[in-house]
Amino acid sequence: MPAQLDMILPQERIDAMAASGAWPDRLLTDYLDETTAKDPGRIAITGHNSGRGQMETLSYRELQQLSTRFALCLAAHGIEKGDVVSYQLPNWWEFIALHLACLRIGAITNPVMPIFRHRELSFMLKFAETKIMIVPALFRGFDHEAMLEELRPGLPDLQHLFVIGGKGENSFERIFIDRRWEDEMDAATLFAERNMGPNDVNELLYTSGTTGQPKGAMHTANTQLSNILRYIEAVELGPDEIVLMSSPLAHQTGFLYGMMLSIVLGTKLILQDTWQADEAVRLIHDEGATFTMASTPFLADLVSAPTANKNTLSHFRKFVSGGAPIPRILVKEAMEKLGITVISIWGMTENGAVTITRPNDPPEKTFNTDGRAIPGMEVRVVDAQGNILPPNEEGMLQSRGACAFVGYMKKPELHGTDPDGWFDTGDLARMDEDGYIRITGRSKDILIRGGENIPVVEIEELLYRHPAIQDAALVGMPDPRLGERGCAFVTLRPGQALTLAEMVAYLAEEKMAKNYMPEHLEIIPDMPRTASGKIQKFKLREDAARMAEGNATDTAKRRA
Repeated sequence: MPAQLDMILPQERIDAMAASGAWPDRLLTDYLDETTAKDPGRIAITGHNSGRGQMETLSYRELQQLSTRFALCLAAHGIEKGDVVSYQLPNWWEFIALHLACLRIGAITNPVMPIFRHRELSFMLKFAETKIMIVPALFRGFDHEAMLEELRPGLPDLQHLFVIGGKGENSFERIFIDRRWEDEMDAATLFAERNMGPNDVNELLYTSGTTGQPKGAMHTANTQLSNILRYIEAVELGPDEIVLMSSPLAHQTGFLYGMMLSIVLGTKLILQDTWQADEAVRLIHDEGATFTMASTPFLADLVSAPTANKNTLSHFRKFVSGGAPIPRILVKEAMEKLGITVISIWGMTENGAVTITRPNDPPEKTFNTDGRAIPGMEVRVVDAQGNILPPNEEGMLQSRGACAFVGYMKKPELHGTDPDGWFDTGDLARMDEDGYIRITGRSKDILIRGGENIPVVEIEELLYRHPAIQDAALVGMPDPRLGERGCAFVTLRPGQALTLAEMVAYLAEEKMAKNYMPEHLEIIPDMPRTASGKIQKFKLREDAARMAEGNATDTAKRRA
């Protein structure tokens, strides 16, 4: 029995989108099949697989054939229309073929980040009622197969675990690739029976929330593709682009603007499964990459790479950056050293890219804003009563339009969208007279490190359980590279002591993902509180900002 979705997609919205022409009413497989028919030998994917230690390349014909084989294999192993298929994979071609396979048989793709560990996966897979899970045997030295075997007793819906690089009976290669399922099954009939519509949920992507548990945002082909098509127009991309994607495909950046965008354009996608700036330079140079999208730290690393210059990146033209404000000096250095155009963007898992600067915008817009709404989307800044604020006043940012998601799986009460379609983004912003916004803060308690949301409440709850800790609060400490780093403020129980190393070791024992762990520990005698007893986090953020500024000053003095 497929999982209960509780999708929110009223007929009025469908009718409005049809009348406006905002939704293309197509699937990603339609674009794949068109390119395969026109140019079957064209390269679809290439990239270095660090697990196998080799470059791997697929043509559009090969991608179509293998995704068809994967679809039949999934169906043969019990996947029905509306079932959830989860996989925790790096940026490997199998990720893309699996999503295309799910589209063929009406299944829902649930990619999970490779950094997630026991704590995150035990909730995510059980909540989604995942029937099939696919993992690498090893990635970056971590045994994913062993982790899943430990979790299986608590996952009653999980019927099969397949392992890429596995040596046993669950070897992905043996079951999915080597066996020619297309010779055993009637693909045309099966695909016709399982036909997925453009308004069916095809993607379930977890996003960190403020409740301590992630929420599963649901998207359809129409919400995804309406965004990608408008994004292509705004960034001024064409069919001759060659796309580099170093951001995880399991993140909406990689999913939409790596995998899906390249197939919509019918062009080549270059995958990088482990971020290394020098390796990115080599791939850009050797493969002729013209475009990428990533968070600000990727751009900073690329600018700082010794091998990066206008000659090695001669074809590279555009870098779309989001997830954290882009320092003005970084944009200037990127343009001067690399000869590229930097484009600022703001978006969310729930909406994809919502606002974006344009390639020909004046510098003050590129440097100082997060762009204006793409066609098909609207944004507004309102006060606590929902009144629209005048230009340049800070308020709550709301968005609505064609790209908006269709609800959180099994949690319709958290949809956060009013009857007129306005979605509460949880961000604070200002909007200028030209409609360009600037994110100024977050009303939701989420820390963003290198473009990745950090689940503050979940980490605080773990810290509260530590025997030495009396109170705990996690805030962002400004960082020039990552935007923010986690700073844990704690008060200790009488007679107790705690070091940063001890805190990190404790969180590791609790199976917390490494990227979520605070990188600074500040022990204080008392928490600043309101009269009602609530911790005043704004004061802690101010303290963290002063500490970050002091560290930067000390570093500058040492270098002088």
